[in-house]
Amino acid sequence: MSDIRYKRVLLKLSGEALMGGQSFGIDPAVPQRLAEEIRPVYEAGTQVAIVVGGGNIFRGLSGAAAGMDRAQGDNMGMLATVINSLSLQDCFERNGMDCRVMSAIEMRQIAEPYIRRRAIRHLEKGRVTIFAAGTGNPYFTTDTAAALRACEVNAEVLMKATNVDGIYDADPKTHPDAVRFDTITYREVLRRDLKVMDSTSTALCHDNKMPIMVFDINHPGVFMKAICGESVGTTVVEEDEQ
Repeated sequence: MSDIRYKRVLLKLSGEALMGGQSFGIDPAVPQRLAEEIRPVYEAGTQVAIVVGGGNIFRGLSGAAAGMDRAQGDNMGMLATVINSLSLQDCFERNGMDCRVMSAIEMRQIAEPYIRRRAIRHLEKGRVTIFAAGTGNPYFTTDTAAALRACEVNAEVLMKATNVDGIYDADPKTHPDAVRFDTITYREVLRRDLKVMDSTSTALCHDNKMPIMVFDINHPGVFMKAICGESVGTTVVEEDEQ
């Protein structure tokens, strides 16, 4: 195994990934598999922050499409991320990892309020730190929350764990001849309208020179390989870094 390249990272997980083979909710096998992926990285000393989506429980955009007020729907979606975060915390702790959940919406009985300096201190203490409730504001996705928190806690890279092994020039599920990029620039992602993350989060990473790494979390050991700097997906970088 190569030497550890990244000392502090933010891992973005989708809520849908927690469903596993179910159509709704949380498949207990998925948090366990994620814990098995993250624990070697945790034990190697890399500081791990996590943002998880809520689409397995409720998605604000879907509610808005059905006639619900968008802000109200997004508030419900943010609460769904808290449920997912608590589920991950419970599983990580059962797997021997010290873990904290910090929520952008105050609910002190079950999670700490998000305070930037306290979050950095948790990471410095070696605690897996999960940022719940998105940004705390409607109209912003959990991708944007991940980009924001990665910048705030001075992460070295934002790692987006998906079900695809990188960024393609077209949807590989519907276009068998789609080409995968090893690296691509933020501007190219925005120009091509590639659905890696929403444009707000991509632009935020661009403005703050936050690298984005996209990889398939379903391959055992892939998170450790990514932490060691191995090429396991696609990295979004500045123009002069290609």
